[in-house]
Amino acid sequence: MPPLENFRLHTRKEEDEKNSVPLSAVVKGVLLQQLVQATVAQALFLLTSKANASGITIQPSIPVQIVQIVVAMFVMDSWQYFVHRYMHHNKFLYRHIHSQHHRLVVPYAIGALYNHPLEGLLLDTFGGAISFLISGMTARTAVFFFCFAVIKTVDDHCGLWLPGNIFHIVFQNNSAYHDIHHQLQGLKYNYSQPFFPIWDKLLGTHMPYNLVKRPEGGFEARAMKD
Repeated sequence: MPPLENFRLHTRKEEDEKNSVPLSAVVKGVLLQQLVQATVAQALFLLTSKANASGITIQPSIPVQIVQIVVAMFVMDSWQYFVHRYMHHNKFLYRHIHSQHHRLVVPYAIGALYNHPLEGLLLDTFGGAISFLISGMTARTAVFFFCFAVIKTVDDHCGLWLPGNIFHIVFQNNSAYHDIHHQLQGLKYNYSQPFFPIWDKLLGTHMPYNLVKRPEGGFEARAMKD
């Protein structure tokens, strides 16, 4: 989208030179993962349904649902941080599984959920299922939560620094933060996703950055020593 050129974190030339997977393969991989996630979610919703004899599920109060969503966010962040970090530190898992996601050195929105099918199952599908089960949310609440989590993940990988982006205002873990992780110097930093950088900061894997405006247009996230 040419109108967004001035908000890119990388140039189109960098994207073409550094990324080693074609868009068609990315789309196929993402569609496969979405199919698996939708199937698992439907099974979970059916197995945990608390519908009454009339087939109606009584929704908790709004405050209770908010608490459930906050719990789910913490559980998902924790699961993804530790599994993600382990996949980087285990050479076999990185080489044969997680490196597929890092073929997109320059992230873009469609590739947010592009990864090895096994990683998609372990990191995203299982992480979502555990968040759902521990938080105790209903299927309706879960739909809102999972949609929000996917939108946030897509924004983290969009490769853009958009003015007024609400995610950049509310969350320190954003597109520039995660862009650092996709660069060579940040591969073993900024593991946190998709919501808060709590575990990175607590466990010494947080790498801050400076956002620098490029003379030719756009921005660059430059890693700093913490």
